[in-house]
Amino acid sequence: MIAPEAPARPPSIAGVGASSIRLPPGAWTLLLDFLDQRFPDVGRAVWQARLAEGKVSDSESGRLSPDAVFVAGRLIHYYRELPPEPPIPFAASILHQDEQLLIADKPHFLPTIPSGRFVQETLLSRLRRDTGIEHLVPLHRLDRGTAGLVLFSVNPQTRGVYSALFAGRKIVKTYEALAPLRPALQFPLRRCSRIVAGEPFFRQREVDGEPNAETLIEVIEQRGDLSLYRLQPVTGRKHQLRVQMAALGISIVNDDWYPTLQVEAGAVDNYARPLKLLARRLAFTDPISGMPRQFDSVRDL
Repeated sequence: MIAPEAPARPPSIAGVGASSIRLPPGAWTLLLDFLDQRFPDVGRAVWQARLAEGKVSDSESGRLSPDAVFVAGRLIHYYRELPPEPPIPFAASILHQDEQLLIADKPHFLPTIPSGRFVQETLLSRLRRDTGIEHLVPLHRLDRGTAGLVLFSVNPQTRGVYSALFAGRKIVKTYEALAPLRPALQFPLRRCSRIVAGEPFFRQREVDGEPNAETLIEVIEQRGDLSLYRLQPVTGRKHQLRVQMAALGISIVNDDWYPTLQVEAGAVDNYARPLKLLARRLAFTDPISGMPRQFDSVRDL
């Protein structure tokens, strides 16, 4: 089913979209009063300047002035002031683009979407900036350390039918990883385990209980003391491949989080030590054309 057209949103600036908030019930007279109270760390003078510069708007009135009245229930869009970000010195490439989809080949270290200290230096922001496609949205995500294929929706009206492919596990995702050789393990191997949030908050861990994560693991070739593995996750738990490989005693090369935490989140990147994990292939039946589609990364481990 094709979805109705989404409500208009303000254009992105340098590839970064506006943030949004729906105004709650309250007794504020001016929108500025609410913003000052809701975001005290920003400061009233900054919000007044943003309003004067046209960086706060809604779908009904467009740009809102510093004397705009507060209207409960109204959806407000605003631009944040972005601090400078050190450039990530690796470029993504576009492998395919049509009216519905864009396939990007992401490098290591580049985040998929804005998060934490990365806003402009992300795959999404770069692609919006380079292509001018305001409605570009990733249909799934890769860890910042993982390289390879990311599937983006170009058309908001058909986004739902492609998102349903992931929800229904109708996309075959194939990864490759470099990890130690372990002759005691018999491959192909199907790893089924239960993965839950770990400590610190950004890590995951395996525990006893009903499995919620499943991956087919095969050996492609031996490379000295390492093996090149093919990983096909059936489920999509956070850090699933990294956690399960570590649990098998074959942690992915340069994984600083599994099985033990060696580098804290937010540490300066060591570009000489990329995580040896690559999203190699995406394959699915197109829900609109009915034709089989397959895309392969041109990157190598």
